[in-house]
Amino acid sequence: MEVEVKLRLPDSNFHQKLSTILSPFHATTLIQENIFFDTTISKLSSNFAALRLRFYNLDSYCILSLKAKPIMSDGISRVEEQEEPVDPRIGRMCVAEPSQLLGLLESSKIIQRVRREYGVGESEGLVCLGGFRNVRQVFDWKGLKLELDETIYDFGTSYEIECESKEPEKDKRLIEGLLKDNGIEFSYSEANKFAVFRSGKLP
Repeated sequence: MEVEVKLRLPDSNFHQKLSTILSPFHATTLIQENIFFDTTISKLSSNFAALRLRFYNLDSYCILSLKAKPIMSDGISRVEEQEEPVDPRIGRMCVAEPSQLLGLLESSKIIQRVRREYGVGESEGLVCLGGFRNVRQVFDWKGLKLELDETIYDFGTSYEIECESKEPEKDKRLIEGLLKDNGIEFSYSEANKFAVFRSGKLP
């Protein structure tokens, strides 16, 4: 189970202001490309699951993930998550020919689970839903790993700060204090990035 604090920033100005404030704590910046897959009859998304390939920093590495049963409440996200590394070249082959994904990654525990739990087989195969890009700045701040996201969809750009947490209520108060003390407006995220992508409009 992945548990994260997710707070949405209203625009690029507040995003830039927060980036500047946190700059002394900057650890790394990740360029992410997120590509999603489902069957033609939406077997995964209709069961609140998302199958994703994420490419990092111009294909330096790639992660296959399956997220299921997301719950979002008061700025805290809870979701079942399973991840596996994938050769970026094979990942790109799957994007180009999504019908080959089940075969190319047949030894993957995630793909085996997709077959078993969601009944995805060769007959319907998988299709590529498209995706979005994300620029993630990572900061080590007060024992937390803060992730400041600029997410670029075809229909607009959104801004968010996230933090994976074992004590989400406590950490949320700490992050809210940082934002309030510096005059940074925010609201609780009400949908994950995949849901925003599928809706076709910014929240």
